[in-house]
Amino acid sequence: MTEQNTHFDIITIGSGPAGFTAAIYAARGGASAALFGGVAPGGQLLQTMEIENYPGFAGPVVGADLMQSMLNQASRMGAIIFRENITAVDLSRGPFALIAGSGKSYTAGSVIIATGAQARWLGLPSEQKYIGKGVSGCATCDGFFFRGREVCVIGGGDSAAEDALFLTKFASKVYLVHRRDALRATFRLQEKLRAAPKIEIVYDHVPEEFTGEARLTGVNFRNVRTGAVRRLETTGAFIAIGHTPATKIFDGKVNLDGSGYIVTDARMGTSVPGVFAAGDVMDTRYKQAVVAAGSGCRAAMEALLYLEEVKK
Repeated sequence: MTEQNTHFDIITIGSGPAGFTAAIYAARGGASAALFGGVAPGGQLLQTMEIENYPGFAGPVVGADLMQSMLNQASRMGAIIFRENITAVDLSRGPFALIAGSGKSYTAGSVIIATGAQARWLGLPSEQKYIGKGVSGCATCDGFFFRGREVCVIGGGDSAAEDALFLTKFASKVYLVHRRDALRATFRLQEKLRAAPKIEIVYDHVPEEFTGEARLTGVNFRNVRTGAVRRLETTGAFIAIGHTPATKIFDGKVNLDGSGYIVTDARMGTSVPGVFAAGDVMDTRYKQAVVAAGSGCRAAMEALLYLEEVKK
């Protein structure tokens, strides 16, 4: 690419499964395609040690390896991969203008937003040490690896309740630990929790420290009323306190819902014609790599159709 080549038919912002799939389909569809994926393209899956539910792999695949394969495939199809972020956008009219972290400006006939959403972490230093080594933000991704073991879920809303119920398929016991004296989960979910013999709800406790050596071996909790410390010996701790979509630079540019997720129609379109969204940045429910990849495919196909319509 030359310095003068700053306009592309389709620019994808974000480099998880949704972003890479969108870039693959955009390039293969004949468009000049670029992807801005940050310094380390790959998204959340870079922190996932093993993935067993992504189609096409008979055995587990390391998250970073899967992302590298997607990057290589997108490059082979002709997409230009930029290892920097987009820091500002002007979506008021086409061609859409984007500014990268380097300060360079780019334009696009269509934009696909695939910046993802990150699991909201507790913020404890010891928590960060064990992410991917026993601490997880995705029960459906990692629950299988804790078959026959005792695990804990930290949180009190619907996501935490659903994670706890899901983990009973694998774990021998599930502790659901909440900082208050009552859960925020819906009444129906709370009924299911109480009816699940493997689940023990621990109220009024907050995590203070995750401990272990190479991997997690236990979590120390503090009772918020008495100050007493309770230790759970566990090799799996699932943080379920919500997700934060990466939509800061799009606030006021496209419609967002009350939680900050991009609102899309049935064809992946945002409130701005020609701007599409895919993956966890618009998915409030599933948070799965295969779902994100599928939405990236749909967004790219719709972007190609949009460009054809504009030309007419």
